[in-house]
Formats: sequence, structure tokens, C-alpha cells
Amino acid sequence: MDLWDEGPKVQGSKGPKVLPAYTEGMSLLAITRQPLRAEALAADLERQVQSRGEGCGGICTFLGVVRATHQGRRVRHLEYEAFEPLALKSFARIESEVAREWPAAAIAIHHRIGRLEIGEASVVIATAASHRAEAFQACRYAIERIKQIAPIWKHEFFDDGEAWVEGATADVDDEAARQRARDIAACA
Repeated sequence: MDLWDEGPKVQGSKGPKVLPAYTEGMSLLAITRQPLRAEALAADLERQVQSRGEGCGGICTFLGVVRATHQGRRVRHLEYEAFEPLALKSFARIESEVAREWPAAAIAIHHRIGRLEIGEASVVIATAASHRAEAFQACRYAIERIKQIAPIWKHEFFDDGEAWVEGATADVDDEAARQRARDIAACA
């Protein structure tokens, strides 16, 4: 499949057709139970940014996936839960912070909830800017802030038990937490 295809091609009764991308009709900030596709979200963001300022010179994507082990234990699967209205407000806050810190950058964040198997994407972040440095930094900043402030919880299921992973712990207005995220992003 071409990186910028709208969706997978399937054989229908009248020949091949293109299915709509999972992002069709979705906001650039979303919580979903559907499998995530970084290329579809990046394409949506790129189309939006092309007409602004210097246009889009760089797109950076981050795809968080379910790993097979955690702290030496074999993971069977994960289940994500979110307080969706507040998680979306957190994403909008991150979008606003990115706009203040990197004015030329735009961002999209989709996080999956429900049951996820090993290797499936749990979060996709796409950032686009006229220059690559801003795209990289904004993307790294966003994942740090999601971990800090978004009310999303991970329930891990292992061969020998299960455990909840602590979710967001920072106050959204905590300037020290924002500065830690900026410092990490500066290394991107």
C-alpha cells in the first residue's frame, strides 16, 4: 500500500475499491477503539499544514506499540481505559502548548482504548512543520505530556497475573512538569 493511500484496497463485486481511512471524519485529536495507522493520520495532518506559512517540510510520527515483555514478564495483551472527555481536553491542551512553543508546528494525537494485542499501536502522534527540528521536538514533547497529564490507564495481562500501570500524575498547570517535557524534547 502506498504510504499516502486513503485506505486498504479490497476486491468488491464491481472490482477493486478503496476503503476510507480510519481517520475519515475523525478529529486530529481522538480516542478510538479502531486500529491506528500512522500513515493515514500523518497524511491528514500534512494536507492541513500544506496551506499554512511555509507549508509542510517535515512530518514526524511516533507510534507506541504493545511490547511482548515488561520488567521481565511476558505480556499476553493490554487493555487501555480512558476518561475520554478529559483525555481529549488533555490532548487539546497539549496541542495548545505545542502551538505556543513551536508556532510553525501542527499536531495530531490518536490514542487507542480497549484490548490490544502484542505489536498493535496504542498511540500515534504526528507533528508537521515547515522544518524538521520543530516536528521532532513537538512530537517528543507531546508523548511526554500525554504520559504526564492524559487520564489514560493501562491494564497489563501477563502469563502469571495482571497489573495496572499508573497513569497521568502531573497537574496540568505544573510548570516544572512542562519544563521536564521541554527539556526532553530539546534532545530530540
